[in-house]
Amino acid sequence: MSYLPQILFIISLGFSIWFFSRNVNRLRRNILLGKDIDKTDHKSKRLKKMIRVALGQSKMVTRPIAGFLHVLVYVGFVIINIEVLEIIIDGILGTHRIFSFIGPVYDVLIGSFEVLALLVLISVILFWTRRNISKIKRFWSKEMTSWPKNDANNILYFEVVLMVLFLTMNATDYQLQLNNAEHYSQAGAFPISQYLLPLFEGFSNATLITIERSAWWLHILGIFFFLNYLYYSKHLHILLAFPNVYYSRLKPKGQFSHNETVASEVKMMMDPNADPYAAPAEGDSDASEEIPEKFGASDATDLNWFQLLSAYTCTECGRCTSECPANQTGKKLSPRKIMMDTRDRLEEIGENINKNGEFKSDEKQLLDDYISREELWACTTCNACVEACPIGIDPLSIIMDMRQYLVMEESAAPAELNNAMTNIENNAAPWPYNQQDRLNWVQDN
Repeated sequence: MSYLPQILFIISLGFSIWFFSRNVNRLRRNILLGKDIDKTDHKSKRLKKMIRVALGQSKMVTRPIAGFLHVLVYVGFVIINIEVLEIIIDGILGTHRIFSFIGPVYDVLIGSFEVLALLVLISVILFWTRRNISKIKRFWSKEMTSWPKNDANNILYFEVVLMVLFLTMNATDYQLQLNNAEHYSQAGAFPISQYLLPLFEGFSNATLITIERSAWWLHILGIFFFLNYLYYSKHLHILLAFPNVYYSRLKPKGQFSHNETVASEVKMMMDPNADPYAAPAEGDSDASEEIPEKFGASDATDLNWFQLLSAYTCTECGRCTSECPANQTGKKLSPRKIMMDTRDRLEEIGENINKNGEFKSDEKQLLDDYISREELWACTTCNACVEACPIGIDPLSIIMDMRQYLVMEESAAPAELNNAMTNIENNAAPWPYNQQDRLNWVQDN
């Protein structure tokens, strides 16, 4: 008995796990380049939200057609992975259909896998049709350049190939069972692949075994490749959607986060007993020597780790952009592009660290080099993008942090906003009227 197939399989499995682990470590490192933020509150509430939104797909089905098809692919992906477990065990031990000892239950499982494989195949073809023939607008926006467009199609092609290989493997296996071939004992039910048997009519057992083994190897190697392709793809959301929803915002969408540094300064100004010129206490460092905290964000590393996690989680589905009123009126802003740009800049920073061992200045930043000021100021802060996202991503938080940098670090707000803020400071209202003249309008009536 030759152990070469098992050795080759174990090497393939080991390399796949090593490469995946390396990418996961890089991903974790990149995300943790962001500022710390406490997301440990309301654990039960967060868990319920994750089960409802990420596992239950509750926000996907708000668009029924895409939602239903996505649920089919999602359920198929999860359940068919049970079959992948059997393939891995068979590959390591050199066995064939090792779970077949469970009898009728095994028949039900294999039959269910086949039905799901067919449904996944149909759903993927419909997805491809919607994207490439119907050309739904949100899939063809300006930011959907060659790579994002090709990436989406590559995954669809991959899923078609994997499902065809799975059904081919089962069909030839079933034919070998009918032929009473050695090592191919009666096991499993084949409600879909049985209809492929005419394609293999008249083939010898040796030829059928070659086709079955080839499909088996290509199927599992394709899955290994798919697993490691995820890091470079928008389909990383398969893994990150669950933590992203768990850590997503629980506060009301209209409640903006305040800057703690600004808040402490305001509190001190409002405290009649506070002395801003007081000397530091003995043992404390001189306040003048402390580097003041940067207000807002001009680069990806100025954002918090959850915002960076969300950038990697983004599925590029475009629901946020299709709901954005600024985008609908022809303005440059696309919430999807905000997330894609953040991820691209973070990846650039990560590659810089991979190359140099630490980050070396590249004279670039997220602001201006990736996201323009025009995009940031086009936002109406309506939260439509946040409400539309099926996995809890918040592009608005990134926009607001970058706006804060522009206002508080560069004093670079638009003239209209600067005028309003000056009026608020001088007149306690955004209009250029003295407080004493506020009731003058009454005299005109």
